[in-house]
Amino acid sequence: MKVLCVNAGSSSLKFQLYEMPAEISVISGYVEKIGAKDSFYNIKFEGKKTETKKEINDHTEAVAVMLEELVNYGAVKDLSEIRGVGHRVVHGGEKYANSVVITDEVMKDIKEFTKFAPLHHPGNIAGIKAMQKALPDAVQVAVFDTAFHQTIPKVQYMYPVPMKWYEKYGVRKYGFHGTSHKYITEVMQQKLGKEDINLIVCHVGSGASITAVKDGKSYDTTMGLTPLDGLMMGTRSGSIDPSIIKYMIDEAGMRYDEIDDALNKKSGLLGICGANDNRDVEKAIEGGDENARLALDMYVDRIVRYIAEYYLELGGEVDAIVFTAGVLENGAETRESIINGLAPLGIKINKEVNDAIASFKEITSGVITAEDSTVPVYVEPTNEEVMIIRDAYKYC
Repeated sequence: MKVLCVNAGSSSLKFQLYEMPAEISVISGYVEKIGAKDSFYNIKFEGKKTETKKEINDHTEAVAVMLEELVNYGAVKDLSEIRGVGHRVVHGGEKYANSVVITDEVMKDIKEFTKFAPLHHPGNIAGIKAMQKALPDAVQVAVFDTAFHQTIPKVQYMYPVPMKWYEKYGVRKYGFHGTSHKYITEVMQQKLGKEDINLIVCHVGSGASITAVKDGKSYDTTMGLTPLDGLMMGTRSGSIDPSIIKYMIDEAGMRYDEIDDALNKKSGLLGICGANDNRDVEKAIEGGDENARLALDMYVDRIVRYIAEYYLELGGEVDAIVFTAGVLENGAETRESIINGLAPLGIKINKEVNDAIASFKEITSGVITAEDSTVPVYVEPTNEEVMIIRDAYKYC
């Protein structure tokens, strides 16, 4: 059975087709810059990657291109072979603790939750509508980034603001990257042979979040009402004094939407040193760029701080710390800096093993701490697509 994973952003469409239940990836690709003159798409099939430039005006056209290429490459003989589609949806509010088949009611809710994820949901919705039209007989399933975090206790998810804000407007911590955190939790449960596992999972890519997992369930996480909260990221500020917003309105004459745009797209690593990719920051440091050094030090400091906080929240009973997603799957120097920052907890690096692990190297996962480290630190590649596919397959 063929099941399709779709991740539609505001101007992009990523996809991957799987043969189920074997979980074999047949073909994958992504469409970039939808709506722009210089839009293009990439396809990866049988180990080969091709890029095609094509003007693609909207998500409906993007879906049409994707489905056409699935047939052209022979990934499917007929589109009717695709029995299910799993859609990544950023926000499920308090209502959705699990993935669900997309009905009219679910679509209505996703539209309602756009107020929590205005940057992401329009693309999610456009992708769903386009797939429903193109594959009317396939089961369409929404897989929510927030679902895994619905087990967080109220003492952790409530903000110390007027209760009315929560009761009437839903102001609370929701958390994101849940699909990734759930995947890593399941992998570590299998590796350690323990269901009631306690973990600190660090998903650090362009976007970044850390989750404390207690007894196999999300217990606390760094992202909040929106994905802007928590860690310093590639272009996002993470947690700041909220009074900065009014201060910049008063002092600089900025509009709120300009400040919001700056905090989401022009802050983080980019704001401090002009580069948002960790690799570019490290190259700048090698060239003596002091702002790049400052940016990476700030970045690492905040990761260390949250790990230490969650270590205490879990009562010091931590089975493993796990590094995952782009930066921590590949950045040996950043991993080493984080572990060195955790030295007061008795966590020690195994530099030789750490330097040997990356997604582009022969070894892609493993324990990077010394044998006498108080807590083992694992590098483990995440796979959000597989989680989305598994959830969609359940309903096929």
